[in-house]
Amino acid sequence: MDALSTASTVHVSNGRKHAKVEHPLDPLTPDEINAVTLTVRRYTAEHTDIRAVNFNNCALLPPSKRAVLAVLGIPVSPGGKPETPPKIIRKAESDFFDVLNGVAYYAILVLEDEEWKVESLQRLPEGTQPQITVEELIHCEIVVRNDPKVQALAKQVGVEPHQIFADGWAIGWDDRFPKGQRLQQALLFARFSQHDNLYAHPLDFVPVIDSLAGKVIHIDFPPVPLSDDSFPVANRARIPPPLTPHDFLSDLMEQADPTYKERDDLKPLHVVQPEGVSFKMKGHVLEWQKWKMHIAYSHREGIVLSTITYNDNGEIRPIFYRLSIAEMAVPYGAPEYPHPRKFAFDSGEYGMGSMANELSLGCDCLGKIHYLPGAYATHSGVAHVIKNVICIHEEDAGVLWKHSDFRPGGRSRTVRSRRLVVSMVCTVANYEYIWNYYFYQDGNIEIEIRLTGILQVYVAGSDEPTPYGIIVAPGINAHYHQHIFSVRVDPMLDGLQNSVIESEIVGLDAPTGSSENFAGNGFVVKDRVLKSQVEDGARDFDWANERRWRIANLNKTHYASGKPVSYTIMMKGAALPLLAKPDSWVARRASFAHKQLWVVRDDEGPKGSRLFPSGKYVPQTREEPKDSVGRWVKEGNGSIENEDIVLFLTLGATHIPRPEDWPVMPVEHVSVLFKPSSFFTNNPSMDVPGTKDSQSRPAFGVDNVNGQHTNGTNGTACCAN
Repeated sequence: MDALSTASTVHVSNGRKHAKVEHPLDPLTPDEINAVTLTVRRYTAEHTDIRAVNFNNCALLPPSKRAVLAVLGIPVSPGGKPETPPKIIRKAESDFFDVLNGVAYYAILVLEDEEWKVESLQRLPEGTQPQITVEELIHCEIVVRNDPKVQALAKQVGVEPHQIFADGWAIGWDDRFPKGQRLQQALLFARFSQHDNLYAHPLDFVPVIDSLAGKVIHIDFPPVPLSDDSFPVANRARIPPPLTPHDFLSDLMEQADPTYKERDDLKPLHVVQPEGVSFKMKGHVLEWQKWKMHIAYSHREGIVLSTITYNDNGEIRPIFYRLSIAEMAVPYGAPEYPHPRKFAFDSGEYGMGSMANELSLGCDCLGKIHYLPGAYATHSGVAHVIKNVICIHEEDAGVLWKHSDFRPGGRSRTVRSRRLVVSMVCTVANYEYIWNYYFYQDGNIEIEIRLTGILQVYVAGSDEPTPYGIIVAPGINAHYHQHIFSVRVDPMLDGLQNSVIESEIVGLDAPTGSSENFAGNGFVVKDRVLKSQVEDGARDFDWANERRWRIANLNKTHYASGKPVSYTIMMKGAALPLLAKPDSWVARRASFAHKQLWVVRDDEGPKGSRLFPSGKYVPQTREEPKDSVGRWVKEGNGSIENEDIVLFLTLGATHIPRPEDWPVMPVEHVSVLFKPSSFFTNNPSMDVPGTKDSQSRPAFGVDNVNGQHTNGTNGTACCAN
């Protein structure tokens, strides 16, 4: 296959069909992927009429939670003992296409007596589309570039065939085409030299291709109403792409502008750990500062963290069974056709892990780094390996806590924070997403998403109004859009039976001057346990009442506060409303974006847990899928109190582009923090040493006249006095 520039290499099998599994959630190895896909090929050849197969994915089908926790010796209830470990049978799942007939299939395989065997094979319903593969995205560009009509249209605006480049996107929603036809829309750009920033040269038309047939089937000319032949009704003259380069590579910037010069006043800043790192790795299992977790690569979700526990003075306390970014949608705000089709589900449609970068030491991650690899199945079934796909390291995180007794002779103590970082970088066409999972010494867990890369742009005429975007450079219109993420949280706070408590901080009703609220300053916290999946499973954020939620175990309370042990979800800064209409195309497909919190009772079946808020099969859906979080809540029944629950948190950013975001956007931050509340006896970081860094020095040396530092003397208070 043609590899992305961000990935590594195709794996050559060593003949082993499976490797020694140290943890029941270890992802399939490259050899296992090869063995599983070979088994599928043999099975379909011997037992079906399928004669040609293209694989879309191949991954571990995880065992049940209780089985995993039993094997790991983690109890499922407060103070309980671990359950008797069962024998865990390793399973895999795979989606693939019958290439000749354009039909998709789903297979489950089981490892028995060191051989993979097909346990079940299901033909997917008509119109069901597995995720778009890396190879399909690359092939889309080839198909478009070789199409005579595309070549002719490009030549009309001064672009030669070899200069045509295309970003393949899922079609989103377009009912002019049959549901069963596998489609991509090709957003076109021109590239005038080998590494030229192609996004600086957008073209004015959008081909649609049939991915399986490998041909262009339609061409749209924005902005138009829906029609079969859009150019005559576009009411828009052809617009050549802007020719001015807007590059991001330093050598090309220097060629375009001889006055360009990189800054030369930036001194090196090194991250040094002379005694090594403070974390330990055994396969995919990490231990650091009382934390223990399993880290895995997923072709769809990117990073998946599982079986997260904390050693609380000798008691191993389970916190989260699984954490991941389960889905994201990027709806654009321009209503002229075909721009409304631009609402990418970057996880469900393409697979975030498949788009992950091979990370570079000293560039993407600084300090002493440990990397984990990842592997996904190519069309042929051969595993494609991304060597350094997950980065693990430590970094300073500022002051953890501090206090100084201000009285004469008083003492002080400053403790600096260290945090563990588990990260991945993914390139999805023009955009980059940096996924950071942070673990802190005070029991906090943070998921931070950094957005960077290049804006998705469209060519603009010189006198055209741009109410739905901004001109970031002459002829280049960057449309308004949103990035909406769904964070999946599978909690196990001191056991699997958990609840969600909704809190609102409200002022007292009693008026100023009354005996209950004489000064008028009173406010209280009102708690309510969410009980019914149908009535309480979908919640809005309420900024006016400072609404927040806590994941709690009602069966265990704090010795002093009397409150249930819990973790508070801190997401106020990242909560946002979906700006599209409730009955819009994107809202009907991305039901998770309607609410900031979803709580459902988990339902583990033969195909695993409730994982994906917009369904397992996302490309070309036209309504809310049956296996989506909106349907789970609406059609669910029973309690979400004291149950095995799963939460989906909706957070993100509304991006109103600026010229300063061009040609490459500085990172924008979105994050959610999980903060212990009545979970620990007191501050769990009281035992972190107040170390004074011996390598720290005054910035400007010493004044030889009076012996004083030119930027002030050392403070009299020590880090640990």
